[in-house]
Amino acid sequence: MVEKGNPFIVGVLILGNIIILMCGIALYAETVWVTADQYKVYPILGVSGKDDVYAGAWIAIFCGFAFFCLGVFGIVALARGSRLQLMLYLVLMLIVYIFECASCITSYTHRDFVVSNHRMVTKQMLTFYAAPTAQGRELTRLWDRIMMEQQCCGATGPLDWVNHTSTFRSFYPEGLAPWPFLCCKRNANFVILSPEGCRVGHVDYINTKGCFEHIENAINSYTWGISWFGFAILMFTCPVMLLAMYHYTTL
Repeated sequence: MVEKGNPFIVGVLILGNIIILMCGIALYAETVWVTADQYKVYPILGVSGKDDVYAGAWIAIFCGFAFFCLGVFGIVALARGSRLQLMLYLVLMLIVYIFECASCITSYTHRDFVVSNHRMVTKQMLTFYAAPTAQGRELTRLWDRIMMEQQCCGATGPLDWVNHTSTFRSFYPEGLAPWPFLCCKRNANFVILSPEGCRVGHVDYINTKGCFEHIENAINSYTWGISWFGFAILMFTCPVMLLAMYHYTTL
């Protein structure tokens, strides 16, 4: 295969690059899924200004495709035993490696800010829900959908709407609607079981679970795809790069 260098090391490096290119495709697919926002929670991050979880995903899309291309290029360089091509491979791989580090760190740190701070999500909900603004309408639709689909109410429970001042309260008196009627339990046809029972807060007619757990799980799922899978790829790529550097010195 090559006149210089250890054939065993070349074989190990080719195998390592095959794994890297497969991981690159997997990372690309995973981060495309994240940017598609399957859980539809982006407005919460966007309004808070902590949407860099998605910025990290866009960087990881580039890095995933780059890992795939460089894995193929690395195999070609190793098979040909080209010192110049191997040097180019190492330089480009180092650049992509740095970008992927930035993606992982960015996503994880901004995820930590959101999921560890339910008060921020609660305050945002109370401020924007039912507000007659573009952001208010977007977040109202988001919370309506989550409360309907997840059968939950508010961020931590129905009392969020009672114990705190909110935009919703400025439009609906507590006696008329202590909380949005999407907090009410419904039958299979999505008809409220008992509007009056829901209004007085009877546990048989109102969803007592908060929605923050769902939001937290959604963001954690995104972060796992971007950060933890990204870190795993980086941990594998590092020894492959070091071994490639050693092999370069023997050519």
